[in-house]
Amino acid sequence: MDLLVCRLGTVEYREALELQESLRERVQAGELGDVLLLLDHPPVYTLGRRSTPADLPMGEDWYRSQGIDIVKSDRGGGLTYHGPGQLVGYPIMRVGDVPGFVHAIERAIVAGLAREGIEARVREGHQFTGVWVGDRKIASIGLHISRGVTTHGLAINVDNDLQPFEWVVACGMAEVRMTSVSAETRRGDRFGDFQETMAHELCAALERAGRDVTPDALGAGASLLSSAPRSG
Repeated sequence: MDLLVCRLGTVEYREALELQESLRERVQAGELGDVLLLLDHPPVYTLGRRSTPADLPMGEDWYRSQGIDIVKSDRGGGLTYHGPGQLVGYPIMRVGDVPGFVHAIERAIVAGLAREGIEARVREGHQFTGVWVGDRKIASIGLHISRGVTTHGLAINVDNDLQPFEWVVACGMAEVRMTSVSAETRRGDRFGDFQETMAHELCAALERAGRDVTPDALGAGASLLSSAPRSG
C-alpha cells in the first residue's frame, strides 16, 4: 500500500493541526490514502495531555516575549518545543497496533540517525518514548488516535536551536537534556538531506511504498504555507 509523502516546508503549528484534522477526516471516510507530512514549525511550545503548568516555570508571558508561541494539543506526552530546523513528521494513517506503530517509528529514526553516523537507541518505559543518544534525547513521539487514524507524530532535532528546551520541563522530565544531529556530528545544514533519509526510513519501517505528492494534491494550497518547501 502506498504512503503519500508530502513536504510542506515551514508551517505555523495551528495551521498544521487544522490540516491534519482535515486529512484525518478524509482518511477515516476512505476518500484518501494514508499520508505522511514532513515539515518544520516556527518557534512553539506544544502542551500534550500530560503537561502541567510547572512545565513552563517562567510563565507563559515570558516565553511569548521570547518569540515562542504556546499551544495546547490533544496528543499524548508532555510539553515539547518545535522550531526551525527540527524535522517534524505527521503520519495520518490507519493503525491497529498502536505500540507496534510507535516502535516502527522509533526503529526508523534510529536507522536514519545511523546513516548520519549517530549511534542512537530506544529506552524501556513509556516515559522514555522517543529516541536517545546516550542519555540525551534527540527525537520525541506523541500521537493522537481517533477512530483508528493517527494525527501528530514525531519530531527530530536536526539543525534547530536547543536553548528553548533548557527553559522548560521538556517531556515531563526536569532532568532531560536534548541533542541534535548537528550537535552530535558537528555538521550543519543537514535538514534537507535528513528529511529525505527519514522519508525513506519511515516508509521502510511502516512497510509502505512512498509516493511523493505536492501540497496542492492534498488541498494544502499556498495560503497554508508560511514559506516554500525546503530543498536543502
